[in-house]
Amino acid sequence: MSQALKHRGPDDQGLWEDPGAGVGLAFRRLSILDLTPAGRQPMASESGRFVMVFNGEVYNFRDLRDELRRDGVTFRGDSDSEVVVNALERWGVEVALNRFVGMFALALWDTRDQVLWLTRDRMGIKPLYLARVPGGLAFASELGALLRDPETRFSLDPNGLDLYLRYLYLPAPFTPFRGIRKLRPGHLVRIPLGEAAGSGPSDPPPEGEPWWSVARARRGGEEMARTAPGPEPGHDAAAVDHLEALLRDAVSLRMIADVPLGALLSGGVDSSVVVALMQQLSTSPVRTFTIGFDDPTHDESDHARAVARHLGTEHTELPVSGREALDVVPSLPGIFDEPLADPSQIPTWLVSRLARRDVTVALTGDGGDELFAGYTRHAAGGRLIPRTQRLPGLPRRLMGRALQGVSEPTWDRLAAWAPGAGAVRLAGQKAHKLGRMMAAPSAAEAYRTLLSTRAQGLLRTGGVGEGAGGDDPLAALLHGGDGGDGTFTLGAMLEADQTYYLPDDLLQKVDRASMAVSLEARVPLLDHRVVEWSWTLPDHLKIRAGEGKWLLRQLLYRHVPRALVDRPKTGFTVPLALWLRGPLKGWAQELLLAPSPERDHLFHPAAVRRAWTDFAEGRSQDALTLWSLLMFEAWRAEWSVAPD
Repeated sequence: MSQALKHRGPDDQGLWEDPGAGVGLAFRRLSILDLTPAGRQPMASESGRFVMVFNGEVYNFRDLRDELRRDGVTFRGDSDSEVVVNALERWGVEVALNRFVGMFALALWDTRDQVLWLTRDRMGIKPLYLARVPGGLAFASELGALLRDPETRFSLDPNGLDLYLRYLYLPAPFTPFRGIRKLRPGHLVRIPLGEAAGSGPSDPPPEGEPWWSVARARRGGEEMARTAPGPEPGHDAAAVDHLEALLRDAVSLRMIADVPLGALLSGGVDSSVVVALMQQLSTSPVRTFTIGFDDPTHDESDHARAVARHLGTEHTELPVSGREALDVVPSLPGIFDEPLADPSQIPTWLVSRLARRDVTVALTGDGGDELFAGYTRHAAGGRLIPRTQRLPGLPRRLMGRALQGVSEPTWDRLAAWAPGAGAVRLAGQKAHKLGRMMAAPSAAEAYRTLLSTRAQGLLRTGGVGEGAGGDDPLAALLHGGDGGDGTFTLGAMLEADQTYYLPDDLLQKVDRASMAVSLEARVPLLDHRVVEWSWTLPDHLKIRAGEGKWLLRQLLYRHVPRALVDRPKTGFTVPLALWLRGPLKGWAQELLLAPSPERDHLFHPAAVRRAWTDFAEGRSQDALTLWSLLMFEAWRAEWSVAPD
């Protein structure tokens, strides 16, 4: 298992065992702080009672170390790991966790009480998987490490596959397998030695209890906002000041490293804010990295270059041809050992590889959209869902079906012909999405359609289906935020995004892509103090005049001219439809249409063939549905996974 994680820690390795208890801890080290042997893991506390393996960083370790020293703790080195294990011992696990500012997944073995503790950071930046194995429990930072055990075979979970096809990722605690679970962000598991095996191999791994959650942060922030309302429009400078102070501290802490450090810069609002603050805090030009595509509709390198020039960074830009990007595709199932169908995984890996040539740590701008309402669906959903839900049910559903009854290419042609509508991109996809939203039976289901694909209909095995069933944690959360009166609040949207989409899609993507090349990615916007404060903000500081991330933009304008960053949001995307109809066509047809009893056991062959034919011949623009099938089939082949 340790060897399977070498890419996450190529600099050193360690193993600790307690043969009498049957406990073993293995670690692969990417040296970031205290590069000496004093930072090696597994690491014992000063007394020797606790032994720990710890992936990630606790950025406020210096302040915590000073406090522990005043309490009499002696330190051998200067690593944050030594601070963490001694804080856990001295203050107790939950108290210490709540004092950590950072990203982490850790395992802590109590040699005296014979108890194992497992936990993840608040936002789920660092991953942790648990699996039942014969006679015990195994855990690892990546799913692939658990799959390397030749003595254990895990069966596919139809419910997990159903969720993946709906959302393009697997919301925690689900994985593709029945016997493996992801520990949820901010959760803590306590496992006495006698309970490690559970009731048997079919017993699911423990899910633990939350020591922090987005739901609690939302409740606390909204309660604070009710008792001490924020500024009205026109009196917003204090909020911008406070955000800048919070982010300056978050960025400053994440610039602590004993190895070269830089930033991934797309030229968008989020990464530009991070780089602007980094450069303000630095005495030398910050190293920034971006990639450019030869397809101008997906190339943001000009914007990144302009921001870098204005801020005075040492900028590295790599033009990437479509052929070079496509060469990454065969490697994706090995890099992303849990199925993930987010096409931005390709440029994320490419820019991580570029940065790793010069730095070991890179700050990113992830999280701004989920905290400050940056997606189109936040503004559009808040506007359209109440309006459509006020319509009588039958006429609304009929209108929704009618919108979907016109093909996407036809909608695209109509949009191109309509006066003043030529700028509407992907008109057919938007019309069909609006149709599905109108046909939804509730406000919660309407928003769920904005998060869903149509790949579920291709699945032969039974899954979670529709509605608010407990087997779909995202649906359950959304239905809990449905007021029943046709409204669906911005807070409910952001809570759903922060709880599932952010950790299980975006952060998983960044973790796998960066760690595949041994690059540590740090995420200052997701400092929990920023997250908690964002929940105190009124909606008008997040969306104003239909524009999202309003407050974050005001902060950026203090450092970068509006003209450099004010443009329509494009995201970190690739020309997926063009590739699937062009250079990837043969690869896609082989995976989807070649004879395969295993694939046909899981998916309806005729439905898959129809979906591909409609897309290939231009009757459908739904490249994401096909990408989700392709990524699953490529993953299944890479990891030799067969249906039961």
